Parts: sequence; structure tokens; C-alpha cells
Amino acid sequence: MTLSESTHPRTHQFPERVLQFGTGVLLRGLCDFVIDKANKNGFFRGSIVVVKSMGTNIDAFVNQDHLYTCCVRGIEKAEVVHKNVVVSAISRVLTAENQWEEILKTAENENIDLVISNTTEVGLEYETESFEDGSSPKTYPGKLVAWLKRRFDAGKPGVIVVPTELLVDNGQILKSVVMKHIKEHKMDEAFTAWVKDENKFCSSLVDRIVPGKPKDDELKELYHELGYEDGLLIKAEAYKLWAIEGDDEIEERLSFADGDPGVIIQKKITQYRELKLRMLNAPHIMMSGICYLSGFETVKDAMADPMMDKYITILMLTEMAPSVDPKIHSKVVQRYGRDIIDRFRNPYLDHKWLSITFQYTAKIKMRAIPLLMSYYDIFESVPHYFARGMAAYIFFMKATKEQDGKYYGENEGTAYLINDDQAAWFYEVWQSNDVKEIVHRTLSNEEFWEIDLTHLTGFEEAVATHLGNMMLIGVREVVSTLNVYA
Repeated sequence: MTLSESTHPRTHQFPERVLQFGTGVLLRGLCDFVIDKANKNGFFRGSIVVVKSMGTNIDAFVNQDHLYTCCVRGIEKAEVVHKNVVVSAISRVLTAENQWEEILKTAENENIDLVISNTTEVGLEYETESFEDGSSPKTYPGKLVAWLKRRFDAGKPGVIVVPTELLVDNGQILKSVVMKHIKEHKMDEAFTAWVKDENKFCSSLVDRIVPGKPKDDELKELYHELGYEDGLLIKAEAYKLWAIEGDDEIEERLSFADGDPGVIIQKKITQYRELKLRMLNAPHIMMSGICYLSGFETVKDAMADPMMDKYITILMLTEMAPSVDPKIHSKVVQRYGRDIIDRFRNPYLDHKWLSITFQYTAKIKMRAIPLLMSYYDIFESVPHYFARGMAAYIFFMKATKEQDGKYYGENEGTAYLINDDQAAWFYEVWQSNDVKEIVHRTLSNEEFWEIDLTHLTGFEEAVATHLGNMMLIGVREVVSTLNVYA
């Protein structure tokens, strides 16, 4: 038996009030989850139209009447959380490639009041678009411009736009890209003023570990527990936070916030953003290459290893925590960091290190490099745990083969996909196999980091030393040496 309305009939079919760009697990495990919870508790009372920007296969959603199960597992306030929630907030999924006109028609729906997205950090960058032929623009900001233009032409009111991409001030970044498209294409002044004044672009922060769909024996056990199969099933930790920057009007319009304490709407969300970005996402990305190349598939596997647990703890609490914005009290940072370590140790989630390496370079730039710069400002010395992480990143980016435009590395005889826009660059750089040259070219690449990292005293030498040792004796062996130099 499979999950469908026949097994879990909807109690209500709410009007469509949300347009969502993206079908990823983070959106489904957090944003859609809290909207669904609000609907079930009598708040908000609106469903979600989802836009699938890449690919055209939406059979998994259609076959299950757009239902899916979120299995919540974790520890909350010292209590075990074990819940299976059938989320019914999605009304339909449309593909940008085949159903663009239908997507544009949703702009004429006056009930839609909110647009949300998660397209990774790269997804909010400006790229030249064409709006002339009526086809779907390539980028999310381009799609949003076309959708807003249809809404303006239909005489409908402005909307609230809440991006969830992990960028500081993501709402204002998205607005600036949208306005740049409008300016570049010389769109009329009335539309320009309407976008600027009648639509609210709210920065936000999302925080919930959603590793996705389990596999093999664990999935079979879950199906047995549920009594049905679910092709869209995901797991999520108990903790959740969706912080949205907005005023009283935003809070009133986004009434789903009343249904869950994990949704916070405040005029400033700086503290939430900084803590999450620097003390969860930065260690995640800086440890991903180290842990994967050390033979650990998941975060919980690494944290179950005493040596790796110790390494991650030292990295977070002695190098990263002191480098966080000094406006946040050090005790708050340390407490948050220890809470994050407990979340990493969650035995119920299989969060794969390889999935964390998606757009590895961009994530390091946005999440970790500001901490590195802050560390040097404070201590004027090399952060050696951080340097090991940088060395492992460069090692991970060593592709051993290229096939159909994709680049693959190799770890212990197993090929892995390097899912990063800079994979081709590293493939060329690694041809020399000269550690010092590779490290120098990587750290001095200002297109990556917007700064020449070789100017940080001793950092280039430390990274080169760690990388050379990783190539000689192995990543795990380098990590296991917890003194200053490996």
C-alpha cells in the first residue's frame, strides 16, 4: 500500500496562499511542515503551489496526491521525539519547463500572499535573462520578476517574498537582483514602483537538519512502522527554527507563525542568523571533506567516533566560537555551540557528509571565511583545525575523472561526484599534483573568496603541510594528531 488520499484523506482543501520555488527536503521538512501544522491547528488555512525549477518528473508527488511523510526523530528537552507526520499542505507541483504559463497564472490568484524559495546560495546571483519569448527564465530571480510582472498586469496586490537561501540579508539580496533585472530590461516605472513599494522582501533564516529519505533496511523498517510506502518520505530532527525579519503587518499576514514556537517574526534576526551560520553551517561544511575522506558516511557516524567528536568540538568551541560577532555574548555562543554538538550527535538521523559538500566552494565562502578572517583579527595566528578543514576541502576537490561534463573524485576505491561549480577549475589545477602550487592557486583565487587568503600569515603554509600529510598518510591519520601540526 502506498501513501495517498485513500489512506490519509485530507480533512480540508485550503485555498492556495503560498507559491514555493523548490521541492527540496529543507523546504518540505521545515517551511511546508510548519504551514501544515498551522493549517491543522486552525491557523493560516492555506495550501502551497510548488514550482519545480529543474527537471520535469513530478510523478512522485502526483501519485501520492501531493502528500508525504516527515519522520521526526531526536531529543527535545531531554525527551525522545518520535513522530510521523503526514504533510498535506501542498496542493500541486508544477514544472517550470513544461507548465510555465500555468505557474504565471497563479500570479492572478489574489489569495496568494507569500512566495518562498530555497535555491542554494548560488541561486540568488544575477544572471542575464530574456523575458521576451514568454518561456521560463533560467534563474529563480528571473522567474520571480516574470511572475511579479504578471501579477502587476492583473492588478493584484503585492506579496511577501521570503527567501530561505543561506545568505546574510537574503531578502534584500533577492530584491536587489530583482530590481537589477527590471532596470536592465527597462521595464515601466509603474511596475518598478509597485515591486519596490507594494511587495515586502523579508530576510529569513531556516534551521532544521533534514537529511532526506532513508535507505535500505531503515526505509523498510519505517514502511513497516507506517503501514504504507512513501516515495517522498523524509526524516528531520526535532529542533526547528524559521526566523523571519518583519514588522507587525508581516506577523499578522503570516499567521502560521502562531502555530509553532519555532517560527519567529522579529524586526531584526541578526543574532539567530549569525549563530546558525557560524556555529552550525560553518562547522558542517568545514568538516564535510574531513569526515567523508576519513571514511564516515554520516554526521552521526563521525560523532560516534571519540577522536572525531573531540576534533569537531575543539574546532567549534576554540576556533569558531571566539570568532563569532562580538555583539553576541560569548556565553550565548558557547551554549549554542554545545547545543549544536548535541544535535550533531542525534542518533536518529543519517545526515550524509557527501550531501553537505554540494556547492562546497560557495558554502565555505559564505559560511566559514568570515570566521577565518575574524580569527586572524583577534588572535593573529593560524587556526590549525580550520586549516585542516581547508586542506581536506582541496583534497576532496581532486577529480580523478571527467565524464559527460561531471567530475568524480575517488575515496578508498569508491568514486564520488564533486557537485560544485568549481569542479572543472580544480580538475585543471590538480593536473600538476604539486601541493604547494595547488594550495597557492586555491587560496589566492579572489574569484572564490573575494580576498587573497595567502596574505594570512602562516595559513598557506599550514594548509599545504596538512594537505601534503593527508596525501601521504591519509586524512583520518592527520585528523587524529590533535597537536598544533599534523
